Amino acid sequence: MILSISGVVLLGIIVFLFFRKDGLKGSHAVVCALFGFYLASTAIAPSIKAGGASLASLLGGIKF
Repeated sequence: MILSISGVVLLGIIVFLFFRKDGLKGSHAVVCALFGFYLASTAIAPSIKAGGASLASLLGGIKF
């Protein structure tokens, strides 16, 4: 649960930065959000979730 909340916060910050710096229009952000909600209800959603978890564990395992 913590991973999904932090992922949402991170993606929200990225969208905000795109909105402020790179000219992302509000309508584009709404379309992206709606696409994400619709994608979450498809059969590919578990694969996307597993890929995100795999990427998070990979990034979490990096030692500096």
